[in-house]
Order: sequence, then structure tokens, then C-alpha cells
Amino acid sequence: MSGNIQLLSDTLAAAKAEGRSALIAYLPAGFPTVHGGIEAIKAAFEGGADVVEVGLPHSDPVLDGPVIQTADDIALRGGVKIADVMRTVRETYEATGKPVLVMTYWNPIDRYGVERFTAELAEAGGAGCILPDLPVQESALWREHAEKQGLATVFVVAPSSKDARLAEITAAGSGFVYAASLMGVTGTRESVGAQAQDLVERTRAAGAGAALPVCVGLGVSNAEQAAEVAGFADGVIVGSAFVKRMLDAPDDKAGIEGVRALAGELAKGVRRQA
Repeated sequence: MSGNIQLLSDTLAAAKAEGRSALIAYLPAGFPTVHGGIEAIKAAFEGGADVVEVGLPHSDPVLDGPVIQTADDIALRGGVKIADVMRTVRETYEATGKPVLVMTYWNPIDRYGVERFTAELAEAGGAGCILPDLPVQESALWREHAEKQGLATVFVVAPSSKDARLAEITAAGSGFVYAASLMGVTGTRESVGAQAQDLVERTRAAGAGAALPVCVGLGVSNAEQAAEVAGFADGVIVGSAFVKRMLDAPDDKAGIEGVRALAGELAKGVRRQA
């Protein structure tokens, strides 16, 4: 089986054709268990997510906040392995037919082997990989194998990224560009929202030839914030809010229902602009 980059592109294009942003959910593999994580991802899709990112738990997730770090710790203590991540991708894709990406730091792939990782991800039906700490100038080997396997390579940009860097990333990436910013951490929420909107506009301008969708991970946690980001981004990425629903629930079943409910609320939010 080749990877599902076309399914990802078609899904984002279909959302755009409806006049709305795509809803992209993030949940770590192996949290609260491998089976429970698979059920949670299915619930996110059932609730209204268009795309799901499956996190590969890492012992030092430097770019993730405390909520996702807590979930990663639980998954790692449970013994989650790359094989479990691939199982998670396979079972959720087979159950839903929707695009599933893996989000991971570079070190686990480097240790596992790029050719092996891309082949297994494609065979599992994965749509691609988000690689937040892989510099574009060091990505040629990864991109060669990802392209061969039909997988998207999603790079992350930040408000600090210069225009030349944005152009380089949009030229090298595929699937979409992940625009990372922080809502409610630096300055007021309004100013951070404006910063994210500026980043989206600069990324689009830099990649005018590539025309990749720009999706924003902003700390969105409710329908109002989703609607706000949907006003300027091609996709709204939500992670910590889903994980928090799982962590705060009295049991796994309630957590999974919480994920489904939140996906429904956020799906309504991204459609307010339509």
C-alpha cells in the first residue's frame, strides 16, 4: 500500500470547497492504552475531525506543553513502541478511511531507520508525518523516502520564521504547512491571534507557487477560538484540549466520550465561517 498524501490533500480541498477550515485533532498513541488511544482517535473522527495527528510519545517532548507531556509519560510507562504507533495508524485508517498523520520528533525515526519507518507508515495507510524539529536543510533523505512512499512531509513554521525560511519550507514541504503559535501565553489572546494571522499570511505569500494549505496550532480549546482561527487558516489544529478531556475524565470510556463531544463542538466552530 502506498501512503495517503492524496487523501490528505483531497480532504483539505473538500473542506475549502465547503467554505470552511479543516478540523485537525491530535492525540498520542498508547494513551491511555494502545487500544484506548485507537478508540479515542476514532471518536475524534466520529465527532467531526477531518484529519488526526497521532503523536509518537517521546521522553523529552521539548515543544509540547505539560498536558501532552503527561499523556506521553503515561504512554511510555505503558511500554508504547513504534509498532504500536503503526498499529494505531492502521486500525484508525481502516475503521474510518480518513487521513491519519504521525507527529514525531526526528530522533526516534533516525534510530529506527528512515526507509523502514516510511515503508511501514505507508503500509499502515498513513498520510504522512509532521516533523517539528527536522530542519528543512537536513531533510533530503526523509523527503526522498516519503515521496517514494506517497507520504506528506509537514514542516512547522513559527512567528519567528523569516520570509526566506518560510519560502524554503513551503517549497520543500507537502500536504500542508503547520503554523505554530501560542494563544494566551505571550501577551493577550487578541495579540497572539493577530500574530498567528500574520504568520499565515506571510507563509501563503512566501509559498505562492506551492499553494500549500496553512493550518494553525494555537492552543485552541473551544468552538469560539476554533471559529476565530478558521477565519484566517485552512485548518485548525487542536491537541492539548483533547488530551485534557482524557486526563480529566473519571475513566477511559468517559474520556473517549469527552473527545467525541469536543470534536463535535470544534467542528461546529470551524463551520461558523462557512
